[in-house]
Amino acid sequence: MTRVLLTGAAGFIGSHLAERLTARGDEVIGVDNFDPFYSRQVKESNLAAVRSRSGFAFHELDILDGAALRRLVRPDTVIVHLAAKAGVRPSLADPAGYLRANVAGTQAVIDAAREAGCSRLVFGSSSSVYGDDTPPPFREDAAAVHPISPYAATKRASELILEALAPHAGLRVAALRFFTVYGPRQRPDLAIHSFTRRLAAGEAITMFGDGTDARDYTYIDDIVDGVVAALEWTTTAPVGMDVFNLGGNQAVPLREMIAEIAAALGVVPVIRQGERQPGDVHLTAADLTKSSRVLGYHPGTSFTEGIRRFVAWFQETHARQ
Repeated sequence: MTRVLLTGAAGFIGSHLAERLTARGDEVIGVDNFDPFYSRQVKESNLAAVRSRSGFAFHELDILDGAALRRLVRPDTVIVHLAAKAGVRPSLADPAGYLRANVAGTQAVIDAAREAGCSRLVFGSSSSVYGDDTPPPFREDAAAVHPISPYAATKRASELILEALAPHAGLRVAALRFFTVYGPRQRPDLAIHSFTRRLAAGEAITMFGDGTDARDYTYIDDIVDGVVAALEWTTTAPVGMDVFNLGGNQAVPLREMIAEIAAALGVVPVIRQGERQPGDVHLTAADLTKSSRVLGYHPGTSFTEGIRRFVAWFQETHARQ
């Protein structure tokens, strides 16, 4: 049994990971501050299935409350740090808030680990760190020095802080660059969820740009597989930080994404054209060579199948409301 401190436990990825870890017998200490970026009700619903499990304990707190956080960490704790202010576009309006939550928050987690003598940490980073000038498919050794949003900059800054401090703190760190995660419980503001909601209601959707921007969409079960593999990797990894891509292995253009959702819903989409949004990159495409070799990571869910599962979850959830 592994004792895992999971920050961001009430979020989309965090709640799925908590279920997976408790199902295999781990002890999970979940932490979340219910940031109002989206509704508390959604996050409480995310936690509903895992709250009743004997291996799960939940603490509502802000990771910047260092004293409260440190009380939860022991030398045998593995930290999975997913807590962050999310969203590329909102970060343009509130860069200071993103710096505080994402960068200072990561530093608070490092401080708690160092004080407790904890040596294993998995960090949830983002494909957005690659910016718009990294040659595809994106390799982990790309420079990643030109982020185009404050959100991306905070994720890269957190990676750099972890890289700098891991040797001094005796930490074995896996930084995971997630590529556009989707599936049941996806945040309601994200494109797949938002488009599904509008198309199911018979509403028109706005497509920003000409529809050729493409994303390496990654199904939630595959992401959780990768996080668990990284958690195990930290058992024997050398002190320091290493970076791994977790992607879906296929860049899907925006027009194709809309078509897949419409097909799963059985509707004909009404599409309005909008200007490309600031902070959005043209392409994300993961090179999975390293994560496959080191972590044994192999995404197994096709985009068509993943969308079918998401739409089925959405329809069932909507029918209960």
